[in-house]
Amino acid sequence: MAHVSRPAYRFGDVLALARQSWLDQMAEGLCNMGYPGYRRSDALALRILRREPVSIGRLGHALGVTRQAARKVAAGLERRGFAVTTRDARDARQVNLSLTPEGHAYAQAIVTVIERMNQDLSRRVRPADLAAADTVLRAVLTDTRARSLAEHLPRPDGDEGSAAEV
Repeated sequence: MAHVSRPAYRFGDVLALARQSWLDQMAEGLCNMGYPGYRRSDALALRILRREPVSIGRLGHALGVTRQAARKVAAGLERRGFAVTTRDARDARQVNLSLTPEGHAYAQAIVTVIERMNQDLSRRVRPADLAAADTVLRAVLTDTRARSLAEHLPRPDGDEGSAAEV
């Protein structure tokens, strides 16, 4: 009997497709709430800024991008009316970014859409399967910073650890 070879499992491809689908669902959910034009950096940037204003440098560090890339994110948020930049009162070299009232509303819409998507996924997937997926996704994280951030996120089995919002 001949051995039938199977193609190698392509976890990275499935992960990339899932990420793109998640982003598409985010964009659709936000568009339905009156916020068209969702950008990939919006979710993390606005959830950071809803806590407090931050410098461009700190935003870049939190997003894992260069200061130049963080300036582009800030400029995009400003153009869309979600944020404003100001010079720091103590250090004129430092530029701080803070949300406008519209930015706070957009940040809340992002949180609402993410919560809905998480709840929907939890209804479609058995708890044990969701816990297994969480374990696999955490195993993918080899970057120390990403692993550290993930440790603060609740697990699907209810073990919330520190459960700080990213």
